[in-house]
Amino acid sequence: MITAPAFAGKTYGVYGLARSGRATVAALTASGATCLNWDDGEAARDSFDGALTNLHDIDLSVLEALVVSPGVPHSAPLFAKAVAAGIPVIGDIELFAQAREALPDHRVVGITGTNGKSTTTALIHHMLAAAGAPVTMAGNIGLPILSQDPLPAGGVYVLELSSYQLDITFSLDCDVAILLNITPDHLERHGSMDAYVAAKARLFAMQSPFRPAIVGWDAETNHDVLDEAEEPDIQFIEDVEAGDQAEWPALQGPHNLQNARAAVAACAALGLTDAEIAAGLRSYPGLPHRMERVAEKAGVLWVNDSKATNPDSSAPALAAFPNTHWIAGGRAKGADLDAIKPFLKGVRAAYLIGEAAPVFGAILAPLLPVTQSGTLAQAVADAAAAARPGDTVLLSPACASFDQFRDFEARGDAFRALVEAL
Repeated sequence: MITAPAFAGKTYGVYGLARSGRATVAALTASGATCLNWDDGEAARDSFDGALTNLHDIDLSVLEALVVSPGVPHSAPLFAKAVAAGIPVIGDIELFAQAREALPDHRVVGITGTNGKSTTTALIHHMLAAAGAPVTMAGNIGLPILSQDPLPAGGVYVLELSSYQLDITFSLDCDVAILLNITPDHLERHGSMDAYVAAKARLFAMQSPFRPAIVGWDAETNHDVLDEAEEPDIQFIEDVEAGDQAEWPALQGPHNLQNARAAVAACAALGLTDAEIAAGLRSYPGLPHRMERVAEKAGVLWVNDSKATNPDSSAPALAAFPNTHWIAGGRAKGADLDAIKPFLKGVRAAYLIGEAAPVFGAILAPLLPVTQSGTLAQAVADAAAAARPGDTVLLSPACASFDQFRDFEARGDAFRALVEAL
């Protein structure tokens, strides 16, 4: 695990005892700190193997900082109580930033954006690993950063960073920082688009001067995300030459071209050769639930893009294949599909599920054939009956999953099982 002498002798409150919270307790304790641990959920408390202290009932002035899980909103009573008491509220990424001085010489790549973060993070990790670099990925993907062993000298930490994580990070100076795009998302948490953008822009505000800032052109021009950055070395993703996308089986569609260009720019800044970059793009296997090719049956390609939880992330997926039978729906994050409409040319039909089905149906019915399938199982059956050799059945819901599934992974796993059973 990652430890640091800077934590020794200090007392921290750890609020939230899921994976990252438990890794935080272990790392701080191993560093010689005292941890006062709490989770409002009884199940999390019961399964925690350590001492518990109800942080709601103590004088928070004893704390060096309150370390919260990213899902804890600013409006949570304990969060607000700590802020009122002048106690820093941070996350495990900030602890990692504070521990960096004690780590072997290394570099950090930070990736944020509304869509494409996981693919870009995994792609950069893959390209570096394929080139023989010591590398790990963490943040909003993989294992908690503090639970991982420190990399040897020359290592690269590749971090996927959500707006929730950036909101409670204050000193992460990335050697390479990437903002892919910004579209409305998580507004129920941030309260406004301006606040959401401000959280993303923190990635650049924390950078030292003249370090690479790789930015989607629309994100920069529409939102002025570099206003607080100090003399960044700006590179626009759209200006990067990445090569022939046809050679990258797991990176199809315009959104994956953007992801690949961002990864190419980052890896070039880290010193990879053109040949190493090209080989990494060709060999990248893709991530589950992100344009994942599940199977080809009777000449029909089945693709799992369950991670597409808003229209902006589904739109480019629809552009990736001709003759598409599109399975969509769930719990909508908005009442329109404006981002989708320009990409419907290759869609033969839509099969709608979940809470959003009636609303989506009213929007789509004038534009293409629509089937109100209701459930994912029925949508798979309906699409299987209609699809012909050469067609693609694409699960790209443009919605959250929580009306019918635990999360997008559970939805994607269910889709894969249904396809395999055909």
